[in-house]
Amino acid sequence: MALLSFERKYRVGGGTLIGGSTFDFWVGPFYVGFFGVTTILFSLVGTGLIFYGAAIGPTWQPFAISIAPPDMSYGLSWAPLREGGLWQLITICATGAFCSWALRQCEIARKLGMGLHVPVAFSAAIFAYVSLEIFRPVLMGAWGNAFPYGIMSHLDWVSNTGYQYLHFHYNPAHMLAVTCFFTTALVLGMHGGEILSAANPGKGRPIVYGEHESIYFRDAISYSIGELGIHRLGWLLAINASVWSAVCILLSGPFWTQGWPYFFNWYLSLPIWSSQGWV
Repeated sequence: MALLSFERKYRVGGGTLIGGSTFDFWVGPFYVGFFGVTTILFSLVGTGLIFYGAAIGPTWQPFAISIAPPDMSYGLSWAPLREGGLWQLITICATGAFCSWALRQCEIARKLGMGLHVPVAFSAAIFAYVSLEIFRPVLMGAWGNAFPYGIMSHLDWVSNTGYQYLHFHYNPAHMLAVTCFFTTALVLGMHGGEILSAANPGKGRPIVYGEHESIYFRDAISYSIGELGIHRLGWLLAINASVWSAVCILLSGPFWTQGWPYFFNWYLSLPIWSSQGWV
């Protein structure tokens, strides 16, 4: 059934945060709003700057294109366009586009009388981005600590940062982030499989519903949090994955400058591990 056949009743006015009725309109099935306009503007300018950076760079090879942040010597000051200023402008456009999109989601939720769960979840992802590109470089005193815009150069930055702090997986916040990432995939993967199996019971058998789904998880893992609960759990795990991934990089450099294995020396130094501790 086409969405346009019933979406007209959801096209309600109001709920805007800025602009009143001036930008309160749709283009086809897409709501625009003031923040939809700013999203488009920031995206177009930022994308144009990326193409400009590629044009003045040494290559058009997609995997080799890289727009690097300013050199460490510039600190937190503005750099010339070809020496990192381009990266600074692109970062402003990216941050503006992401924040505009989240605020547009708020306006849509207000129109429909929904909670703000979607923009809150998206804001966790924005927090992870700005932690890498803005918060951590500011705390360390130079934009050069941010990652470059490029496929291979970005991966190299991730690898080099991990080696800089030795075994990065010893970072406790990194442990929490990875745990939440994998648990999100596990929980929602199990939920998706359960829904498919309930809706496709086999030839000649009736479709089963919520009660059967709850019973499956009760019998499989001894507990079922229900149909609404599983979505709340997935939402909470996904947000925690983004937040702890941001925390783990914010700790590395501004607050912890050694290798992460040394962080756990306090545990190895507990009296219980010494011979005196057992006396």
